[in-house]
Amino acid sequence: MKDTTSKEKMLKKIRKALLDKRDNPYPNLEDTPLYEPFTDHIDLLFAEQLTAVAGNFVFCEDDIQLIENLLLLAEEKNWRKIYCWEPKMQALLTNYEFPHYSTDTDFLNAEVGITACEAIIARNGSVLISNGNSAGRRLSIYPHVHIVIAYTSQLVLDLKDGFQILKQKYPESIPTMISNITGPSRTADIEKTLVLGAHGPKELYVFLLEG
Repeated sequence: MKDTTSKEKMLKKIRKALLDKRDNPYPNLEDTPLYEPFTDHIDLLFAEQLTAVAGNFVFCEDDIQLIENLLLLAEEKNWRKIYCWEPKMQALLTNYEFPHYSTDTDFLNAEVGITACEAIIARNGSVLISNGNSAGRRLSIYPHVHIVIAYTSQLVLDLKDGFQILKQKYPESIPTMISNITGPSRTADIEKTLVLGAHGPKELYVFLLEG
């Protein structure tokens, strides 16, 4: 008699398991919330989570404080090629004479990209962006540093809340590029060593303003 191979034994067990009718061991799994309820200040949660993934959080009370922080940071880091393509942000920067590039002139040498966002997600310290804004696809990806200017009205607890903002803002046509950025670009593919900035910006700053 031919011996039963290990493969045949395994297939027999699978067939038997498929034929056996069993009750669902987790009947309420789909109704169980993914996270525990959170009732504290979500701005603090966002700051903690962003910092935990190597992002930088800066709270600004108003536009003047925003410009002051940008100037101090640019001087400290010796940034010269700073790009901003959002008309409202350009108007703000121009009003306070903050030096920046409003077009893609010499963009291959860009050091910093300043963009808006669709929402910021407190639960995991991430930034939801799309190409629906004037910054398009390139400005949040190509420069070594990505600066996001966000407002407290854009701060939500979970990713699903961020998608709801997108649906309300773009009811007719959702943007073709939606990205959820969680800290600087990173990879550990090479010898399990974590490297920041492998496929995108090495640094991420989120400036949060009231409003």
